Amino acid sequence: MKICIKYFLFFVLIFNISCKSNDNKNSEVIIEKELDLQMIDAYEEGLRLLEYGDGLGASVKFSEAELLFPQSIWAPRSSLMAAYSLYSAMYYLDAIDEVERFLKTYPDHERENYAYYILAISYYDQIIDEKKDLAPLVKAKKNFEIVLNKFPNSEFAFDAELKLEAIKEIIASKEMYTARYYFEREKWVPAINRYKTILTDYETTIYAAEALHRLVELHYRIGLEDEAKKYAVLLGYNYQSSEWYEETYKIFNTDYEKISLRKKKKNKKTTLEKLKSLIQ
Repeated sequence: MKICIKYFLFFVLIFNISCKSNDNKNSEVIIEKELDLQMIDAYEEGLRLLEYGDGLGASVKFSEAELLFPQSIWAPRSSLMAAYSLYSAMYYLDAIDEVERFLKTYPDHERENYAYYILAISYYDQIIDEKKDLAPLVKAKKNFEIVLNKFPNSEFAFDAELKLEAIKEIIASKEMYTARYYFEREKWVPAINRYKTILTDYETTIYAAEALHRLVELHYRIGLEDEAKKYAVLLGYNYQSSEWYEETYKIFNTDYEKISLRKKKKNKKTTLEKLKSLIQ
């Protein structure tokens, strides 16, 4: 009889534990569903605010969505949307912080390319005066290169390539500005070094032809005519139709203006003769 009672109590205990376990599981499912719904509501509210133009408010909602359900697939997406929202509101430093947190929290995520693009464009749009602050330019260049090299087939690669070309032009303009500063103060050696940097690192920019001309001018001025002629040949070979080749030609030919005027006069006469023949 005592054995039966013991078995009965044992089964009652197991049943209660089982019920409690099921209750806990059911409670967890209900809580998870509630969090899921709250997360969706927060995410959709973020999208609504973003469309309305409230980037800052949208970022708050996307961050809320991530915190509500951090184990869901929507958590990293919410983080990225928060970063984009901050960028759209021109809170560039906050957007950068959010992207850097995303990269640490969700390493090797499928939207990592987008994260690096937001990071790069957030630095790029901070460029106000590259002559005073080069840091955003350098960081933008670094992250656009990551997008282009690590994700060459992504939808952001083409724009990254265009931005890198623009950055080259900006950096080259800074080098040109510095070179002119030295040139005007007759500091020939640092000026020459700056112009050479443009030729070696930024030869595809619009400043390459002028850099060659300045090197001709500088070397001619300090008495290194052979060196000057070497750069003149390079300029003539690559940029013969440019205004800088014309300026370089004047350095070696002091009669250039007279020759040009005579040529223009001759061409003018030829034009008049042609017009005369047409009306006769």
